[in-house]
Amino acid sequence: MASGHEQYGSSHQPVHSGSRVLPTTLGSPEVIAAWRTRSLVVGVVFTVLSLAFAFDANGREHILRAYLMGYMTCFGFAGGGLVLLMLQYVSGGKWGLLLRRPLEAMAGTMPLVALMIIPVGLFMGHLYQWARYDNPVLTHQAVKDGTMSLEQALTANAKHTMLSPWSAIAQTCFIFAILLFFVFTLRRWSLQRDADPARGTEASFERWRTKFENLCGIGILIYVILLTDGAILWIMSLDVTWYSSIWGFQFLVGQGYAVLALSILTVVLLSQVEPMKTLLRKTEQHDLGKLAFAFVMLNIYLSFAEFLIIWSGNVPDEIPWYLNRIHGGWWYICSLDFICHWLIPFCLLLSRDLKRSKSRMKALCVFMIFARMVDLFWLIEPNFKDAAGNLHLSGNFGILAYITVPVAVIAFWGAYYLTQLNQRPLVNVNDPHLEEMLEPEHAH
Repeated sequence: MASGHEQYGSSHQPVHSGSRVLPTTLGSPEVIAAWRTRSLVVGVVFTVLSLAFAFDANGREHILRAYLMGYMTCFGFAGGGLVLLMLQYVSGGKWGLLLRRPLEAMAGTMPLVALMIIPVGLFMGHLYQWARYDNPVLTHQAVKDGTMSLEQALTANAKHTMLSPWSAIAQTCFIFAILLFFVFTLRRWSLQRDADPARGTEASFERWRTKFENLCGIGILIYVILLTDGAILWIMSLDVTWYSSIWGFQFLVGQGYAVLALSILTVVLLSQVEPMKTLLRKTEQHDLGKLAFAFVMLNIYLSFAEFLIIWSGNVPDEIPWYLNRIHGGWWYICSLDFICHWLIPFCLLLSRDLKRSKSRMKALCVFMIFARMVDLFWLIEPNFKDAAGNLHLSGNFGILAYITVPVAVIAFWGAYYLTQLNQRPLVNVNDPHLEEMLEPEHAH
């Protein structure tokens, strides 16, 4: 845990013989602006490609579903960046000094993410049965028409207090209001901490450490509660009859999985230039790889534990959710999800050499982000009647929107993420771990 009693001098200059020196300029390098331009180009190209699906009724439905998948990926980056930032402030550690600016930049995209949910709210009736049939009269008629089962109608009526259009809008606004408060507060304090006239002193370290810990300790708990509500509202309720007691926690770990992949990818790419070139040693890169490995294992554990409990219980109300995801062509997606999301990262991150190789870690991080998107596809699409238990491409051209639309959404989000990253120095100078990372690296 970070503490003011760790070794440091009276300033942030190195005090050990042979220590490296920070570059004169700590600002973000020009390469970030080039990446942002490329991201915008990708976003425009894939948006144009996505328009092809708008001319088909089936395609229009899939555009909205695919947008939800892309949106949840971006929300995972923004929200996951926020909670990992708070976790770092509470736990301390050198890994946080390396990832703090990328995590702040991800959290800083929360205003954009809050706006990006507007299309989901405007067209919620095309995604959620409870929004399309939002009162007992409509659900009764839907049962007679065969568009809802009796179980779906009864469940939708029972959950009406939480799952209704105006209730959903109110909950969503409340969630983002609280998250935006934490984002703006932590990002403002971060700059104030570095500008502290007493920076580099024990009193300054202790004062800011206490201030951040007091806010972030309760902030983590609040985030978990809000995430659980959001995950139920935006994803679980696509199947109004589905229940899961660890749904929110699964999304929390999944966010950590994806955020670490993007964060590590960012710092490894930035290590080609200063100041990250000076700061990112093999030791710290290895530690980041081990942290990602821990999230991979926890992700496996939670998902398998839920499946095992439902499989052993064999309750008719619970198993259809899994049956819809393993019948027909969905078995191939299920297998792909297991192999890409868990098996491959787990096996590769066992390697010490891989965790210390920049090129291999970059490739693995990109793959992990792709795997997270495969997992979201497996979670979202089978909830719909035309796809449940029957994945097929014949006459289903619109499903390819799951490729183009999320890429476009994430590319535009990525451009804003890089904009946020480009607005601040890449190094927090008022941190006791800075001197440790400037020390010569010991072979081990």
